[in-house]
Amino acid sequence: MIIRKAQIEDSKAITTHMLLAMKHIVYKFIGVNSIVKASIFLEYLIRQKGNQYSYENCWVIESKGKIIATVNIYDGAKLHELRTPVKKLIKSMFDIDFHPEDETSEGEFYIDCIGVDPNLQGKGIGTKVLNFLIETFVNQKEKTLGLLVDKDNPKAKKLYLKLGFETIGEKTIAGKAMEHLQLRNKTP
Repeated sequence: MIIRKAQIEDSKAITTHMLLAMKHIVYKFIGVNSIVKASIFLEYLIRQKGNQYSYENCWVIESKGKIIATVNIYDGAKLHELRTPVKKLIKSMFDIDFHPEDETSEGEFYIDCIGVDPNLQGKGIGTKVLNFLIETFVNQKEKTLGLLVDKDNPKAKKLYLKLGFETIGEKTIAGKAMEHLQLRNKTP
């Protein structure tokens, strides 16, 4: 298994994995419960540069030449800059004025989503991805990682806490209350 920066050629696989993690949020963004429309919308963004869902902000996990998981992560300080193209696309494709809550902010690299092939869930792939992110961003680059966890997902929260994340507050995203967790470099 290898973890590598995503390339534009990975866009279709990234779309599939990201929708596993955030299909219902994308439905709220675009105002329609359609996997086809959500896929078209998200893949378009993934293929473009300079937005929060761009392949530039993704890592893929490969096993035997196949992408089995994806993680989307970006600098929280750039949220508004990266979100502008998303808002414009939602307006042009779905005629919706998109004004979501801020899920992140300056001072953290935000793990937007991790999507793992359903046939491989529960095999430690998500943990390996998180350990990679911790090593890369926290230990090597001395950055803070942030993420939101659904209050209805105690299993995920337990994993994050086990890996060293701490609850720092709450945020509401697309009408859903979430816990905001962070992991900071503890080196003085």
